[in-house]
Amino acid sequence: MAWGRNSTTITNFILLGFYEFPKLTIVLFSIFLGIYLMTVSWNLGLITLIRVDSHLHTPMYFFLSNLSFLDICYVSTIAPRMLSDFFQKQKFISFTGCTTQYFFLSCLGLTESCLLASMAYDRYAAICNPLLYTAIMSPTLCLQMVAGSFITGFLGSFIQLCALLQLHFCGPNVINHFFCDLPQLMILSCSDTFFLQVIVSVFTVFYGLASVLIIMISYGYIVATILKITSAEGRSKAFNTCASHLTAVTLFYGSGTFVYLWPNSDDSLSQNKLVSIVYTVVIPMLNPLIYSLRNRELKDALDRWKKRIFS
Repeated sequence: MAWGRNSTTITNFILLGFYEFPKLTIVLFSIFLGIYLMTVSWNLGLITLIRVDSHLHTPMYFFLSNLSFLDICYVSTIAPRMLSDFFQKQKFISFTGCTTQYFFLSCLGLTESCLLASMAYDRYAAICNPLLYTAIMSPTLCLQMVAGSFITGFLGSFIQLCALLQLHFCGPNVINHFFCDLPQLMILSCSDTFFLQVIVSVFTVFYGLASVLIIMISYGYIVATILKITSAEGRSKAFNTCASHLTAVTLFYGSGTFVYLWPNSDDSLSQNKLVSIVYTVVIPMLNPLIYSLRNRELKDALDRWKKRIFS
């Protein structure tokens, strides 16, 4: 039976959040508040540093600044609501608010998937075609790749949202999570979710597998090129330019795969909730560190910025 949006009888949902730890409310609030503040400040700092230092006006850092922007938006879609819920007895979220939150999370997640693939292609061009790198990764192409990532992410999320709004929710309305995610919403639906599951599967293949395939092919060529480098110093330098991106990709896809491909049994819900913290809260905080710790160009730019400020 098909249900329209107007037949929805539930006007709000209840987010259980971290109800399993009632005695740790203050501790968890403090931890997540600290993580959120660090995420926003570190990513804003990285964006500012890339923008003000002319030495960092290259394709790699252009993509990195957009990744930082995505991370700020992503964590800001979840963290403020999650933090306020720690002190709410009734953690209600409206149907519109819930679906809107999912739309932005899905849009940003799909966009980041495309952007990580674009960054892999950038590393391929830099290592495998260094003499043509500037010509290949022109400013126009970089802008098109970033814009394409945002557009495809928006379209994919919008289509899923339209399918989600066709579902009927008649109760229960309790979501055992700290944000509105699609698997939990489909469990609560009173109508047939087959069509939405098909759409989700199609987009998982299109975005997830396509992005992973681009990344794997790019790094296949990169590894082959690195192995041909005779000097150990040259191989180490080439590897260091890719290590940060590989780490970010592994964390992003590893945690996402566990949550969305792991069976949703009662025992796995708490595990999924904990892993969800990694890709929604922790990874956006870690990305600036991952890209900065072994990056000499960023360290040099930070030193120049400090000298400029204190001079």
